[in-house]
Amino acid sequence: MEPAETPLFVLAHASDIHFGAIDDPRVVEALVAEINAAAVDLVCVSGDLTQRARAREFDAARTLLARFEAPYVVVPGNHDVYQWWNPIKRVFRPLRRYRREITDDLTPSFEQGNGARGLAVLGINSAYGRTRKGGHIASAMRAAMQTFFGSKPTDTFKVLVLHHHLTRLRALGRHDVSRKAPPTLALAQTLGVDLILCGHLHISHVEAVGNDAPVPGAIETLGRGARRVVIASAGTATSTRGRGKHRQANFYNLVRVFADRFEIVERRFDPAAGAFADVDVRAFARV
Repeated sequence: MEPAETPLFVLAHASDIHFGAIDDPRVVEALVAEINAAAVDLVCVSGDLTQRARAREFDAARTLLARFEAPYVVVPGNHDVYQWWNPIKRVFRPLRRYRREITDDLTPSFEQGNGARGLAVLGINSAYGRTRKGGHIASAMRAAMQTFFGSKPTDTFKVLVLHHHLTRLRALGRHDVSRKAPPTLALAQTLGVDLILCGHLHISHVEAVGNDAPVPGAIETLGRGARRVVIASAGTATSTRGRGKHRQANFYNLVRVFADRFEIVERRFDPAAGAFADVDVRAFARV
């Protein structure tokens, strides 16, 4: 038997933790244990660490992040801003508690290796008090993308992390899309971003955009359209707020990056086993 190929990098992607809406503490324990056991290079958390942006919820989220043995990139979600019953704080200091309890860095980044064997990850903020659920991408976030990704070699594997969506995904029908999403997605494609990690919808789904229909086979390749970018929308990792076909279900993703391709493994929590298990694997050729 041929030995298993070793990936260049392994990322864990969790979203919509929602402390304050977790009924089964086993799912939190399983998430931490399995991500640490996978010896990932980076944990990406794409927002909504809390349910109501309460201090005790942020305290639980901070404890969770500290338990990961790998470094992490974390961004806020719309549930991490002050709620509507605090209108002044929500509008003028929406992320004050997040910035105090989690991180003051709204464009966190991570780099490892170089060139074709390099990884560059940037998180941007899409959560603002003046918006409702859909989010907003400010010009400062696009400037951060330009500065960070624009300085990297073209063959570096580039990952963008944010909470909200930059386009409607065909399989999910109508759903929230962030304000200023089109120029942000276009910039990501221009800068050669390979993978966008997001959440918000509480439905686990992986889809390539900006290309023709994928070529059938184990590895989906680039078509004739605009430069392809793959979007991985994680389901809720630990809460009871799953939606649609993933109602009451918990997911996180593992991303394995190889020299010629990358794989996204969707993992779902099995309450009977008290552990996550693979439910789907998608492989994409590196552009």
